[in-house]
Amino acid sequence: MEASRIAAESPAKAAAPSDSIIKVLVGVKLLEGVGKEGLEGIAKNCRYKRFPTQQQIFDRNSRTSDVFFVIRGRVRVVNYSLSGREITLDDIADGGNFGELAAIDGEPRVATVMTLTESLIVALPRPRFLEAIEKNPVIAHNVMTYLAKLVRVSTERIMDLSTLGANNRVHADLFRQAQAGAVTGNEAVINPMPVHGDIASRVSTTRETVARVMNELARKSVVERKKDVLVIRDVQRLRKMVEEVRGE
Repeated sequence: MEASRIAAESPAKAAAPSDSIIKVLVGVKLLEGVGKEGLEGIAKNCRYKRFPTQQQIFDRNSRTSDVFFVIRGRVRVVNYSLSGREITLDDIADGGNFGELAAIDGEPRVATVMTLTESLIVALPRPRFLEAIEKNPVIAHNVMTYLAKLVRVSTERIMDLSTLGANNRVHADLFRQAQAGAVTGNEAVINPMPVHGDIASRVSTTRETVARVMNELARKSVVERKKDVLVIRDVQRLRKMVEEVRGE
């Protein structure tokens, strides 16, 4: 179901939201630091919708402008080349957000968003999002921090695509995922297990190249496949492999 159909649904009742709804919003990173009263005001204007797996939420160039919060599930932000090749920009899990760019500047969507798993999504209309920012400076700070991180990651990926070979781009992507995963000492766990096609889509290479690089890293004991997760056995070695080719 597309965002336009979400927008047609009734918002949460105007009465004070229940504690359960407030608890749902507490887990949203963009709303961290907002007090109960502020969350109650936001919750009154939210719309909640469950999406099945592989369902498009909105597509590139659509004129919708809601901000979305992922309460449960996982969604993917993608674009497509003229030849139809899918380019993965980001995967967003519980507590994450998307759609904020169109809400900020009122311009069309810059990418397509679809669910990877069954997901519970909260939609906040653009006027109410901008109002929440004005009333809660902490949200403005969170938005700026989020966008700054987005620019840094995007800049790094652009440099990698411009200067690194395919093998090295796979190393860099795995290192980024390791940093974002559960890190203990010199080990990190990437959960769920990265799909070769997804990595290939992010770093602009083929599944075969990704498979070859993963096998090589496994032989060197840098990574290990365990059931549904990928364990990075030597994070520091992987980091050095990336830094050496980047010239850091």
